[in-house]
Amino acid sequence: MRVVIVYESLFGNTREVAGAIRDGIAAARPEASVSCVQATEADRDLALGADLLVVGGPTHLHGLSTTVTRKMGLKAEQRVPAGVPGHGPEPGAAGPGIREWFRGLPKAPAGSRSAAFDTRGDVRHSGGAAGGIARRLRRHGYELIGEPAGFLVEDVEGPLREGEQDRARAWGASLLAWPVACPR
Repeated sequence: MRVVIVYESLFGNTREVAGAIRDGIAAARPEASVSCVQATEADRDLALGADLLVVGGPTHLHGLSTTVTRKMGLKAEQRVPAGVPGHGPEPGAAGPGIREWFRGLPKAPAGSRSAAFDTRGDVRHSGGAAGGIARRLRRHGYELIGEPAGFLVEDVEGPLREGEQDRARAWGASLLAWPVACPR
C-alpha cells in the first residue's frame, strides 16, 4: 500500500499533524510506504498511483489559505521579537500552498481514495480548511473515505492543543479501516 500525505504549514502545526497521521498509518500498516511531503516540494505527479492521498493545511480567515493570507501571517510573525520560543515560520511557508498544488493535480483514476484535514483555532466561527480541501479532492475525482478532520491549535502560531498529535495518529490509523467512501 502506498500512501501520500501532502500538507501546507506556516508555523509547523500542520506539519506536526501530518507527521502524526503518517505515524498512525505506519503503526496500523507497517508494510505501507508512507510519504509525507510539504506542498512546496510536491510535484504534480506525486499523487498518481497512491492507494490513499491525504491532504491538509492550516485554516486562514475561515478557510483554505491563499497567497495573500500566507503573506499576512508571515508579516504578523515579523512583529514578534526574535528569540521568542514557539515562533518562526516553516521553511517554504511563503508558498506555493495546497491551493496552488491542486491547480496542477491531474484527474484521479476511478476508485482513488483520499482524506482531508486541517489545523484550526478553537474559536467560535473559526471555520476550517478541511472542507475546501475535501471539495477540491472530489473535483479531482477522489473519493473521501472519511469525514474531513480538524486539529486544534492554541493560538495562531500554535502550539497544538495537548492530545491533538495522539488524535491525529488515531485518525491516520482509522483511515485504513474505512471500507467505503464518505457520502457527498
